[in-house]
Amino acid sequence: MVGLGRMGGNMAIRLVQGGHRVVGYARRPEQVQEAVAQGVTSSGSLAELVGSLRPPRVVWLMIPAGPPTEEMIKGLLALLSPGDLLVDGGNSYYKDTLRHSGRAAEKGVHFVDVGTSGGIWGLKEGYSMMVGGSEADVALLTPALKTLAPAPDAGWGRVGPAGSGHYVKMVHNGIEYGLMEAYAEGFAILAAKSDFRLDLAQVADIWRRGSVVRSWLLDLTADALHHPDELAHIAPFVSDSGEGRWTVFESIDLNVSAPVIALALERRIRSREADPLVEKLLAAMRQEFGGHAVKPEP
Repeated sequence: MVGLGRMGGNMAIRLVQGGHRVVGYARRPEQVQEAVAQGVTSSGSLAELVGSLRPPRVVWLMIPAGPPTEEMIKGLLALLSPGDLLVDGGNSYYKDTLRHSGRAAEKGVHFVDVGTSGGIWGLKEGYSMMVGGSEADVALLTPALKTLAPAPDAGWGRVGPAGSGHYVKMVHNGIEYGLMEAYAEGFAILAAKSDFRLDLAQVADIWRRGSVVRSWLLDLTADALHHPDELAHIAPFVSDSGEGRWTVFESIDLNVSAPVIALALERRIRSREADPLVEKLLAAMRQEFGGHAVKPEP
């Protein structure tokens, strides 16, 4: 039995398909409707959600990190009873998770953090889940984890105590930044070699089988390259969810050199600058000391 506060619809549907009773709540009722059609029971408030579940309750949050998670955990801890289990399945900063776990313990509520990867493909492929919490708490959650995972014995695991699941997911995303940047730079180099008139989609397809750089990210890149018209309409603006920068902060705190991840994060930040001062100053300095020409704005 599992409840989902402001639930992730795909995860709820997968749980229902696995035979679990799921009660869902979201601030906007329309967010629940797709899952309701798949067998989820809707609730109109947190109190109704908690009251709909038999103790020991399992309440699984799938909401953005930061203030939304803070507010929801505060509200739930006022409603849950000792012995209930609260799960943060979003990708919160692990230091926040440690604090949330401590607050829950003060009220006798158990806490598990599940760093979750899989995105919009999770319903079909299963979710990769990095789980932090006590062995007993994770054991209680195991039937749901096995249902959500790519396979009952693959793609998920308890990695350590509370906080460790989100910590592992944080580093996972840092690695993801580096991989994505390397793929993007490589294909940009191939595109720039106009003499060969390379078909980038063909190259990506070749690399997908047998190559040491094959991966799911490459599969997705190949799909994008097969639709150049769609790619042409995408602005060169790359956001970040925060986990890449948290990884860089952690590398500094631990004195672990991580230049690839740090540079990949910097490239994302650079992509958002509409009027980059850095390059303007570089051009101005070259003109000042060497009389080099500058290119005026169009």
